[in-house]
Amino acid sequence: MTKKYVGAVDQGTTSTRFMIFDHSGQVVGIHQLEHEQIYPKPGWVEHNPMEIWERTQQVIKGALEKAGIDASELAAIGVTNQRETTIVWDRKTGKPFYNAIVWQDTRTKDICDALAKDGGQDRFRAKVGLPLATYFSGPKIKWILENVPGVREAAEKGDALFGNIDTWEIWWLTGGPNGGVHITDVTNASRTMLMDLKTLDWDDEILGILGIPRQMLPEIKPSSAVYGMTAKDGPFGMEIPVAGDLGDQQAALVGQTCYDVGEAKNTYGTGCFMLLNTGTEPIPSKSGLLTTLAYKFGDQPAHYALEGSIAITGALVQWLRDNLEFFEKSADIEPCARSVEDNGGIYFVPAFSGLFAPYWRSDARGVIVGLTRYIKKGHICRAALEATAYQTREVLDAMKKDSGVDLKALKVDGGMVYNELLMQFQADILGVPVVRPKVAETTSLGASYAAGLAVGFWDNLDDLRANWQIDATWEPKMSAEDRARLYKGWLKAVERTFNWVE
Repeated sequence: MTKKYVGAVDQGTTSTRFMIFDHSGQVVGIHQLEHEQIYPKPGWVEHNPMEIWERTQQVIKGALEKAGIDASELAAIGVTNQRETTIVWDRKTGKPFYNAIVWQDTRTKDICDALAKDGGQDRFRAKVGLPLATYFSGPKIKWILENVPGVREAAEKGDALFGNIDTWEIWWLTGGPNGGVHITDVTNASRTMLMDLKTLDWDDEILGILGIPRQMLPEIKPSSAVYGMTAKDGPFGMEIPVAGDLGDQQAALVGQTCYDVGEAKNTYGTGCFMLLNTGTEPIPSKSGLLTTLAYKFGDQPAHYALEGSIAITGALVQWLRDNLEFFEKSADIEPCARSVEDNGGIYFVPAFSGLFAPYWRSDARGVIVGLTRYIKKGHICRAALEATAYQTREVLDAMKKDSGVDLKALKVDGGMVYNELLMQFQADILGVPVVRPKVAETTSLGASYAAGLAVGFWDNLDDLRANWQIDATWEPKMSAEDRARLYKGWLKAVERTFNWVE
């Protein structure tokens, strides 16, 4: 049977989905399921890894069934994932020693502070491109080794395996305890705080400082290469090459076809993530951005990116929906925000788990400032949407400082890009056009592209560029004076969040 499609497991912070694409990059099948968010203590966020693997199997079967596609028609499978979320499990049984510690979790603050006493927050930045922050996997592994009984001795013996979610999914897809492949790719490895950006290998000095046994770490591979075959008794019921692996934000960069230096994309999901392709040399950031891997296709040189990571954007809409019960479904925020002319003079800074780029302040907490008796629900909804656009502007300003590149337009993707009010305000506050592609599910698409390239389903990057089409463009309409005034107010509001946690 001819191979007509490529599939991608897209394992995100709140849900897992399986998407199937044809050669022109169009979606032909999708199934998606949410999983539980576990909050054992303030600042702690966990997932159940077994539940995630269950959901993965269900969405694979569901997408194939709904699309009426046989697994034998798939040329390859890619995997993309929420990054930095950390699992340690038993090699023999596949059973996790502890729940997955999610990227948003802040329990490792004391570990990071202790590490920063010698050499400051940028102690490892020259090697790994990252500041010491609760965000990354390295301190999370250290926490599990120190706080979960039996893990350290299992790790020393080689029986405990670490992985971000990509590693966990690929291990299970290729057989789990029965010969599962224990690998990660350069993009995911670059989010652990343990990989040297130049050598693309684990750094023994940092492993020693953190007390992490090297034998528990996966082998680092390119983002596009055949890693192994799916298990015959797995969800596909046959052997299919597993051939693509990208952290979700890098996958979106690949899906948006940002393969040239200076091309950037912004993904609006639970958090917001802007990546700028900086080419084959890593650019150290002096403005609070992360230096990260963009992708590595087969034997070709690795490409690097500057990244601005914002912790809370779409999650703020969910918070208004679930915690404050402002509206029934997330899409209802737009009519609510449109019920008022402007933000009424308020700003909402959602530093729920500290501030990420460009501040890296784990002592910050969320604030709404400028409240008066005049303020209604609509103003709060509007300020919540505007917060996403302002945070993106801060990241863009930092990118310009670091790279010297002027952005001509911003390619956008993710769930929030269907909010017209937000997209227009984003163009207004940036002063550049905002462009949404026809296929906005660029994360799954990027993982599919990586897998398809590895098996020759697509020949080269030009094939992929040819698939990219514009769906909508928003041009800036705001005056320069208004833009400057509103942004000044935002920066003032951000300062009010600092030093809240003693």
